[in-house]
Amino acid sequence: MGHRVSIQSQDFDLSQELQTLRLGDQRVGAVCSFIGTVRDRSPGQAGSIRSMELEHYPGMTEKAIDAMIDLAMARFDIFGARVVHRVGVLQPLDQIVLVAVTSAHRGESFQACEFLMDYLKTQAPFWKKEQTPQGARWVDARVSDDQALARWGIKAANG
Repeated sequence: MGHRVSIQSQDFDLSQELQTLRLGDQRVGAVCSFIGTVRDRSPGQAGSIRSMELEHYPGMTEKAIDAMIDLAMARFDIFGARVVHRVGVLQPLDQIVLVAVTSAHRGESFQACEFLMDYLKTQAPFWKKEQTPQGARWVDARVSDDQALARWGIKAANG
């Protein structure tokens, strides 16, 4: 499990992560990656986020994400997947999440990457506190996006 999912406070290096994911696998013809970064805004409020703090449940969060990678491996014709999610205090422009997938062809990699990102955005157990000019506020990072999951045939667990 450790090589597929990392929850960490330190930043990650995309090229290093992709090199490790592809290492020695000559079947790989496609690598798809997605990086999410911290924005400076809440919906409709430009410049409203000064920093955000992410928390998780150690052990539980990794297990939940690893189970979703298993689902992606069963559902799509992919060879490997890697998810890195940062926790702690993050500033606008910081990298916050990486999803990377390998396969023989690009279509499967793109789909599996999007599938995993939709899960992370809606169901993964993370909680965030945003620092705004009006003060701090906790936001449930598992924003219910039923449509994002519904297109994969998954019912949101937090709806």
